[in-house]
Amino acid sequence: MKATGIVRRIDDLGRVVIPKEIRRTMRIREGDPLEIYTENDGSVVFRKYSPIGELSRVSAEYAEAINRSSGIPIAICDRDNIIAVAGVSRKEYLEKPISGELAGVLSTHKPYTGNGSKNVTVTEGGGEVSYLSPIVSEGSVIGAVMSIKEKGKAPDPGEKKLIDTGAYFMSTQTEV
Repeated sequence: MKATGIVRRIDDLGRVVIPKEIRRTMRIREGDPLEIYTENDGSVVFRKYSPIGELSRVSAEYAEAINRSSGIPIAICDRDNIIAVAGVSRKEYLEKPISGELAGVLSTHKPYTGNGSKNVTVTEGGGEVSYLSPIVSEGSVIGAVMSIKEKGKAPDPGEKKLIDTGAYFMSTQTEV
């Protein structure tokens, strides 16, 4: 654990304010769920909660299934990180933070198709999104299923349908 040097008091309702600098650094937004853990040494730890993160095994299997059946390179992300990939280098994508551009696309709540003029990168240093379908749970975008662009290949209607189906499937798994 890393010390920040910041001290906050608990108010009369038991609340603690997480400083803006930490919220910005950790990409914690208003309304984001946090999990609370306690340690034997008396520490209290707050972690961002990701409903999709809890489905990482299912996400990985689903990405692999799409890739094997169609040959499409696939990535699945939550609001912060890539949680599953298939058909691309795991080392390059897995558990890497999503790009700011991709976070912006997720905030629109709409599918995205990459076009030649404006490309959205998956991670700050990684490939480009070909097609993306948001994973929506209880009205909020909690992640996305996306195909990663292959040179000179635009997403076809079948690929889009497969990605949309994946996003819908992941949505249903978070609401169980």
